[in-house]
Amino acid sequence: MDRIYMDNAATTPLEEKALEAMMPFLKENYGNPSSAHTFGREVRKAVEETREKMAFLLGAKPEEIYFTSGGTEADNMAIVGAARALQDRGNHIITTSVEHHAVLDTCLALQEEGFEVTVLPVDQHGMVDPDDVRDALQDNTILISVMHANNEVGTIQPVEEIGRAARESNVLFHIDAVQAVGNLPVNVETLNVDLLALSAHKFYGPKGVGLLYVREGTKVNRLTHGGGQEKGMRAGTENIPGIIGMGKAMELAYSQLEENTRRMESLRDRLIQGCLEMEEAKLNGHPTRRLPGNVNVSFEYIEGEALLLSLDFKGIAASSGSACSSGSMNPSHVLMATGMSEQTARGAIRFSLGRHNTVEEIDYTLQAVKESVDKLRSMSSLYQGKGER
Repeated sequence: MDRIYMDNAATTPLEEKALEAMMPFLKENYGNPSSAHTFGREVRKAVEETREKMAFLLGAKPEEIYFTSGGTEADNMAIVGAARALQDRGNHIITTSVEHHAVLDTCLALQEEGFEVTVLPVDQHGMVDPDDVRDALQDNTILISVMHANNEVGTIQPVEEIGRAARESNVLFHIDAVQAVGNLPVNVETLNVDLLALSAHKFYGPKGVGLLYVREGTKVNRLTHGGGQEKGMRAGTENIPGIIGMGKAMELAYSQLEENTRRMESLRDRLIQGCLEMEEAKLNGHPTRRLPGNVNVSFEYIEGEALLLSLDFKGIAASSGSACSSGSMNPSHVLMATGMSEQTARGAIRFSLGRHNTVEEIDYTLQAVKESVDKLRSMSSLYQGKGER
């Protein structure tokens, strides 16, 4: 069997139609959109048409869409920009213990500037309780940041309810929707959000481009200074091919969302069922409120990194956690936040399925996982001695 890719939460392959849409802007349509001449005006028109398209798909207005270099920059712009803009009103920020480092590290950086940060706990499934968010609200709270869906365990957070609580308290609500867009219906009005970040390469678009949604009337300070691009919010010449490719990829993702969701859920459940039939395997994340392609499983008495390498040798690409934390020897902060033991957390592996995976690939992967787990356990002194405890 050909190599099998099951790491779509890290990045997805570029959609062919998105590449086709990009090509003219890598070759003949090379004008700078800030230029007044015809070359520039033609490119500016294409950018604004993409802005309108993405605003429509998100249920937003075109003037609320700002193009960025990806999800991390968009998260930083939202959190730092909003916090600094509102610091005359308050300095308290609420987030959760399972956020992506693009959010957690940004909040910790603001803490060093004098902001107060409350990091809320989650339950055993990695879900935050909206009542905990309400209880954490203070008179000086200015921002709540909760991810829509977790990149490691796939848990979908109750963002609509949290958004209602934020609106009732006149507090800004930001969501990192990087894993959600392309996998779940995402509408800024339905979700009650003021700020939303996404990244194109998570839904079969190009790398190096994303966007930030900023609700009209929301104060956000700029982080970069220079030109007046993006209505003065983000200086620097726009990534034109990336923006065009992102727009096409998002259009395709939304048009195929229902069909792809059903198909990936079926494959996901087949993979979960097969993994849980193996000895001492545990599903991580919420059993039902999870991303359609996410399977995160812990196997006792082995190291997830060793399993990952064994599967890679068999032609299967998976992950032991967030791609942005690869190389770290520490167990996943997301799994540890769920109350899991360090040993169990180290035995976790994440499969994130995409639109190109097949039933045959799932069955081959299950066979490969069982063979690898059995082999690794045969070499584990912990496994060999488990009956002596």
